[in-house]
Amino acid sequence: MLSALLAKEALLSHAKRLGFDDCRVSAAVFLEEEAPSLEAWLRADRHGSMRYMENHFDKRLDPRLLVPGAKSVISLRLNYFPVEEPSPTGSPKISRYAYGEDYHAVVKDKLFALLESWKSDVGSIEGRCFVDSAPVLERAWAKRSGVGWVGKNAMVLTKGVGSYYFLAELIVDIEVLPDSPVFDHCGTCTRCLDACPTQAIVAPSVIDSNKCISHATIELHDAVPASMRADLHGWAFGCDICQEVCPWNRHSTPHKETRFSPTEGWTSWAPEVWKELSEETFGRVFGKSALQRAGYKKFLSTLRIIEPVGQPPEAPRT
Repeated sequence: MLSALLAKEALLSHAKRLGFDDCRVSAAVFLEEEAPSLEAWLRADRHGSMRYMENHFDKRLDPRLLVPGAKSVISLRLNYFPVEEPSPTGSPKISRYAYGEDYHAVVKDKLFALLESWKSDVGSIEGRCFVDSAPVLERAWAKRSGVGWVGKNAMVLTKGVGSYYFLAELIVDIEVLPDSPVFDHCGTCTRCLDACPTQAIVAPSVIDSNKCISHATIELHDAVPASMRADLHGWAFGCDICQEVCPWNRHSTPHKETRFSPTEGWTSWAPEVWKELSEETFGRVFGKSALQRAGYKKFLSTLRIIEPVGQPPEAPRT
């Protein structure tokens, strides 16, 4: 078995080869600092329709309950900022993370490849891969390892990079040299709080999902509440407003992952094409996309209530 330092050097080498933009490590311990805030968030019913967040409370806070004997949590970052943006004026807005193939599949493929490659250097490792699909507080681990800090919009931000990236984790039963947290660089900026049209950011780093456009257009099984419809500003799936106004995202650069690129030319569809979107076309174009989480009927119902498209938020100043 390699030392904690050599194990990390091998890990970083494979992560870079597989296209991850950052790879950092934390000791697998109980998240004592996060426990009270998670409990308070759930008690205030700020998870909206995401009732699954009430399950596995202990596992969310202790990685050793997910992987027996866990000693390290490895946090990885993968850029998804798009190469191309939808062009026609008046077209519905889709959150940038969903432009291409569903990130769960893309990132998990890379994670499995990383774990197997790493095993060839380190030897026997017991561990699990996680991509936003299990009770793992990924932002807490990203913060603890120094991938970034948790901004006032509750997104993880990285200095000189921004927030347009996916997070993923490996929880393993070997010791890997840990990294250190970084400073919070939000300062006195409140642009994300000021820009949110539904005031979903109820306190710095605290989101009330019941007010969130992303929750209403993706997670909520029912139609978007009538009280929110005037504030959608053209968002048909998700919402990037709090990221669009964040000054750190002026550093965003296009991703290099081909599976995150749009298919079937939908970024150039005119508004009239969206109005006539059939279930067959939706399945063909978005069959491997995160849009499947909402589904055709939900997506179509949202399309019908977002007209006319609202004004975009103010762009971050350079």
